[in-house]
Amino acid sequence: MKTIRIRKFTVLSLFFIFLLPWIFFLAAHFMETKTLHFDMTDSERKELNETIHLIETHSENWTDKAWQKQLSRHLQKVDMSASILSASDQVIFETAAVRKHIPVKPEQFSVIEDGRIIGRVALYHSSSRTIQWMAAFIGFILALLIIGMAMRRWMITPLEQLGLSARKIANGDFDARLPSSKITEIAEVRDGFNIMVNGLQEAFQKQVELEDERRFMIAAVAHDLRTPLFALRGYLDGLEQGIAQSPEKMTKYVAVCKEKSAQLDRLVEDLFTFTKTEYVEMELNKKTVDFSQVLKQSINTIRPQAQQKKITIVERAFEHECMISGDPHLLKRAMNNLLDNAVRHTPGAGEIVVQCDKDRDNVIFTVRDTGQGFSPEELRRVFEPLYRGEASRSRSTGGAGLGLTISQRIMRRHGGDLTAGNDPEGGALLEGWLPLEREKLC
Repeated sequence: MKTIRIRKFTVLSLFFIFLLPWIFFLAAHFMETKTLHFDMTDSERKELNETIHLIETHSENWTDKAWQKQLSRHLQKVDMSASILSASDQVIFETAAVRKHIPVKPEQFSVIEDGRIIGRVALYHSSSRTIQWMAAFIGFILALLIIGMAMRRWMITPLEQLGLSARKIANGDFDARLPSSKITEIAEVRDGFNIMVNGLQEAFQKQVELEDERRFMIAAVAHDLRTPLFALRGYLDGLEQGIAQSPEKMTKYVAVCKEKSAQLDRLVEDLFTFTKTEYVEMELNKKTVDFSQVLKQSINTIRPQAQQKKITIVERAFEHECMISGDPHLLKRAMNNLLDNAVRHTPGAGEIVVQCDKDRDNVIFTVRDTGQGFSPEELRRVFEPLYRGEASRSRSTGGAGLGLTISQRIMRRHGGDLTAGNDPEGGALLEGWLPLEREKLC
């Protein structure tokens, strides 16, 4: 929709207010005189000449009451007024209408007789144009009404609606919208207002989602903490009450307690790392590190766990140095999570293939296992916090559902990324990349 500025609208409005009365005036004048000229018509000129002749040829009768009545009737007939003054400017004759009318066509002359001035005459053709001025006044009122309606529709109503909509938004109603306007400034305010409302609506929706996620995380973390705590307390109570009487049973109870405490330690560490990676302001303890060596250290850390399930870890393309700038602790934590996830979801006697190589300006790494892979639902939500892709929150496969989320956030904090998919040969495939250190690019 084409819009105009307030300044231009004001100028056009003033021009319209002056133009419309003039159009009405001209139209009324044309309808009355059949011409647009404002000069005296031929008939008016003839009447004027007759009146002048009547006065000049009867100068001796100027003071005669009968003649003055005759002159008054003539002047009334031709719609004129007259004033006759003596040589000494004394009023001899004057029609009552002279003081009431606004003279439009004055005609003044002196009457000379025998070389001397005997009087002065002023004739006024009334030409009041009452109809024309009434038409002009009607045009002026109509112009004001039209401009007022335009201002009401394009300026006042949108501004009133703005105040009403602001109050609605303050009460939580985000469906408030402003009507359209042809005034540029009002249209810009409306567009900005709608953008603000959309932003507030999105922020409110995001806040609701974050609140739901917060409640879910609190409930999930409480569940994950409660389960090992209950088990740990049960076995400790058993030891305290002397249920485990034999050395073998006591050893078993102690081993379970250590397992549950380690499980709690992993959960707390995951929660701490997850919370830390949520903040964009998190400072990385960056150093120049060989990412292939970080990956090898993570493999060595996870290898005993893999050996318990008789899982083979295969390393490929580790012969190149992959120097990057990053936080060694966080990077190792990210790789540990990926490998731990692969071991937990790979069946016994399976295989995990870890590959690391350089591709132009990046280091590329993949972790592939021979498990069942990801379902379509899991691929869509695999990086969501606390999502484990299981129908219940059973800890049969271990983990708190934060490992992959933490790994992806760590990769992104280092300028890279992490994605999940399925290998064509079967099993889950996790692929990631990180930028190589600039001076180490080859």
